[in-house]
Amino acid sequence: MRRFSIEVDGVPTSYLTAGNTDHPLLLLLHGTYWSRVWEPVLESLAQSGLRPVAVDLPGFGRSDGELTPEQATIPALAAWTERFVEVLGNGNRPVLLAGHDIGGGIAQHMFVNAKLDVPRLALMNSVMYDSWPAPTVLRFRDPAVAAATSPADILAARRQSVTLALGRPAEESELQDWLDPWKDPRVTRSWLSMAISADSRYTLALVPALKASPKSKLLIWGEDDSFQKVEFAERFVQEIPNSRLIRIYKAGHIPTATASEAIAAEMQKFFGA
Repeated sequence: MRRFSIEVDGVPTSYLTAGNTDHPLLLLLHGTYWSRVWEPVLESLAQSGLRPVAVDLPGFGRSDGELTPEQATIPALAAWTERFVEVLGNGNRPVLLAGHDIGGGIAQHMFVNAKLDVPRLALMNSVMYDSWPAPTVLRFRDPAVAAATSPADILAARRQSVTLALGRPAEESELQDWLDPWKDPRVTRSWLSMAISADSRYTLALVPALKASPKSKLLIWGEDDSFQKVEFAERFVQEIPNSRLIRIYKAGHIPTATASEAIAAEMQKFFGA
């Protein structure tokens, strides 16, 4: 597993990857966290003959730049992700997609709207329908709350969120690893822009196209998630054709933190088929 940087729109963009560049591209998208979400499964996915790429969105993780609220909507981030794929040099080859949290909303948008060939979609504890924004994010859409929120406030909120999302006890060193990007005020401002732009109308608008799509969809869900309830995943597989739900027991919003081997195996089977 290695980290690289390329320029997208003139801004250095960081991504984690493993495997052979000739293998099918599996693009892994994060939401209100960063590429660290996908780190536990990258090498296993690469060993199965895929080229996993976990990108940090602008202003998140190890990427430069800073998102404004206008740049942080799902359609805007989907368009940016298409430009990332173009710079990455995948040519006209298909792009396999997986998204977590709001990254799952971006992935759904690309699945039905992108000019790219996206034959398969995996969603892990993803936003969908009107399941979002969570109350902890929704409050930042109040201009008064957003204006009164400091980078230190966001860092403290992110600490609480990560602690809950991991779904298991974590050592302080692990928490610090997760929280490290948010020590940069630029990253906290980008996160705030994403929170301000969080709007379920973007995912609700995708439902008709998802229902009409014959392509395969896989849902992987940490059952103890208090941010994105498993009931929404159950509704998705009931209403959206060719979709399947894998439940990860005793796991929270970031199930890769507790069941990386099981998740990697399911993704290998799904994307390798």
